[in-house]
Amino acid sequence: MFRLMRTGLLAALALATSAHAFTTRDVKPEPVQGYRFQIVTTDDSAITRRIVDDITRRLVPVFAVFRTELAQHRRMLYVTVGPAALRDVAQRRCDCVVVSTFTSSQVVRSILGTLPAARAAMFTAVYAEPAPADQLRLVALLYRRPVRVAAILGPDTAFLRPLLENEHVNVLQADSDENINRLLGQIGQIDVLLALPDSAVYNPEHFRNILLSAYRKKQGVIGFSADMVKAGALATTYSEVEDINAQVAEIVASYVAGGELPAPQFPRYFHTIVNEGVARSLDVEVPDHVRKFARPLPARQP
Repeated sequence: MFRLMRTGLLAALALATSAHAFTTRDVKPEPVQGYRFQIVTTDDSAITRRIVDDITRRLVPVFAVFRTELAQHRRMLYVTVGPAALRDVAQRRCDCVVVSTFTSSQVVRSILGTLPAARAAMFTAVYAEPAPADQLRLVALLYRRPVRVAAILGPDTAFLRPLLENEHVNVLQADSDENINRLLGQIGQIDVLLALPDSAVYNPEHFRNILLSAYRKKQGVIGFSADMVKAGALATTYSEVEDINAQVAEIVASYVAGGELPAPQFPRYFHTIVNEGVARSLDVEVPDHVRKFARPLPARQP
């Protein structure tokens, strides 16, 4: 069960850590009143190329349509891919707007928290991790009865407390390694542990202990990535590259047309993955409609 745990978690947590090197792809569509966008990346891996190629295909038509004076005066738009790219752009002096992608809410908030308010207002994001509301809906579909859900938050995810408590989640605050171990002993009366991307809580070593503790108590763990489910969590919703990029294109199109930049947001489009072996071990029956729980991309117009 735990063979892939460390590898899968490291992949999942990559979204919550920063790299040091970065490269920039400057994508220049046909000249549109001097307006352009730039995609800033952290590497040239296959997945990064897939992200860049797809988002470029989606954004070029957005800019090509607008050949008259645009509704907003800022004419450079950056799309950052990953935490290192976001950190780099946040340090630049530019009259620009920024859309962050493939970076966790924890890291986005940490980076934007270092900026003056007026500068931070020019940033938005589509977070890397699933929306807690969608995760809790998945829990309801899986268990089909009232269940007790808990979440362990670190200092950088404490901002989620009001949202979770409003959904009747038992929120536990972790401040240190010792504190996390103590908290694990306090969650024996719950049915489900909702995992959130906080590197202070869900690093590889902690995740192993958390997963083992929950498994012994027959508690399901709802992960925050498909890799975590492959590593031993019960289930999660997750978004593909194309799901995230489609949402980014919608945000950019709205901004280019009207000059309004929305607040950072969780992924809108998603799918579901379930670890069938873990579900059987926990005596959780998985109906087919749970596997199909999703909010797919809207059909493309001809």
